[in-house]
Amino acid sequence: MNVEYTGRNFEITPAIRNTVEQGLTKLAKILGENFKSKVILTGEKQRRIAEITITRRTQPIVGLAESVDMTVAISEALNHIEKQALKHNGRKRDTKRVTKSKWKREAPREELTMAVGATTTAAVPVVVHGFPANTHTSEAHLVKTQDALALRPMTVEEAIKECEFRDRDVFVFRDKNGDVKVLHRTKDGKLELIEA
Repeated sequence: MNVEYTGRNFEITPAIRNTVEQGLTKLAKILGENFKSKVILTGEKQRRIAEITITRRTQPIVGLAESVDMTVAISEALNHIEKQALKHNGRKRDTKRVTKSKWKREAPREELTMAVGATTTAAVPVVVHGFPANTHTSEAHLVKTQDALALRPMTVEEAIKECEFRDRDVFVFRDKNGDVKVLHRTKDGKLELIEA
């Protein structure tokens, strides 16, 4: 464990070093032994500022605290680093890992060629395909929009004009009686009226 101390208008005493090193040994149980730390202790009038930076692999974890007493500021900065380290370790543990066998592509199924017919001269070659054992499904992509929804009551003619104007395949509206109706465009381009 490498510790680099810097004092700005503050003298670093052995008691302060001992406090910092005790806190870092506690953090070593969470982070492991392989990290570098920089401790910057600053004294400004009545304020004592402790900034502790721990660099582990690539990401630095920074704890910054301010107090009237330096030991209090150091302990607050170390507590802040401990919270960040536990949060980071929890994220790493919670990520789901997929085994490599799931990423491998399935070998294509063999096609079976056979002849169908009453005699060998009248036989027609037929290719039989095998279907995969499991089908792949994808998540539905949902988009919330207010564009295909009428806020005021409309007649069917007004709703058709609005649906054409907005160029939507589905349009939801209420009629004068307050009943919900849906205009739906079929694949052949015709509009269907669905009463809900």
